[in-house]
Amino acid sequence: MEQEIRFTQVDGKRVAYATVGDGPPLLMPAYWVSHLELEWEDDGFREFVTRLAADRTVVRWNRIGTGMSDRDVSPEELTVGAEARTLGAIADRVGAEKAELLGISGAAATSLAWAAEHPERVERLLLWGSYAHGDGIAEPKVRAWMVDVVRSHWGLGARVMTDVFLAGATPEKRESFARLQRAAATADVAAAMIADYYARDVRDVLPRVSAPAIVVHRRQDRAVPYALGVELAAGLPDARLVSLEGVEHAPSEGDMEAALRALEVTTPRAAAPAAPANGDGEELSAREREVLALVAAGLSDAAIAERLYLSPHTVHRHVANIRVKLGQPSRAAAVAHAARLNLI
Repeated sequence: MEQEIRFTQVDGKRVAYATVGDGPPLLMPAYWVSHLELEWEDDGFREFVTRLAADRTVVRWNRIGTGMSDRDVSPEELTVGAEARTLGAIADRVGAEKAELLGISGAAATSLAWAAEHPERVERLLLWGSYAHGDGIAEPKVRAWMVDVVRSHWGLGARVMTDVFLAGATPEKRESFARLQRAAATADVAAAMIADYYARDVRDVLPRVSAPAIVVHRRQDRAVPYALGVELAAGLPDARLVSLEGVEHAPSEGDMEAALRALEVTTPRAAAPAAPANGDGEELSAREREVLALVAAGLSDAAIAERLYLSPHTVHRHVANIRVKLGQPSRAAAVAHAARLNLI
């Protein structure tokens, strides 16, 4: 799979976002300084996102002030409220009427805040290495030192953050991640983001989060204590805690297979015929032919759903059925094959 990078405007700022895969949307807010292109060069991270996108459209973006998004931002703008507005704007931009949210680390607060305000648009919350209040991450002196070292010496600060996030990674991987952080944000922006993560407190919104949640936490997580994940799961109305072994904070590091199983994203979620047809299109229903024509016209699942008065999930199932009946691996291949058969 390859990612597709596009841009949109949020609060008058340019925001870069990337989509990967095809199917129901999974929105993945950035949990730290990020850069869409540089992250994609990392084999482990790319594999993780690709696996998530096996039967979904994964949407991720660079926070304002980082990566390929507008770098012109003041520290006061780097808040959970601002990021929740960005999440909503991205959801609107990609036509995600209802989506799963993957909130990793500090991005869980963003996901929870948005889910509390827009319950009708959240299908499920996947929360990894997360917390409801940042003041429990470390003692006050440690939190102040982390912010200060990042602001005053970003080279050293990036290495410190690497030690926290990638505790079990190889030296080469750690050096690569340190370089990515320095390229993705200035010292002032990174320091402001850390201060904001420590200050985040969404405990008051937890009772209003109606979407079911899976809270996954590694017991030896070096960045966010396991106890905070337990506390978060206990505070949500409909949450299941999944505990894993390991010290790595990022789900793309360590035992990735266990991470994907815990998040319940390892198997396709769309229904499809049990056995493929002969590929000549004769078994396509009238509705499937209608959907196929709209796919060929370049419409997204959301746009097709609006045109045909269907849900995006129903459209996705039709597209999956079409691909199987035509014996094609992707929607683009299905359209090309259908054109050769004069079906469209």
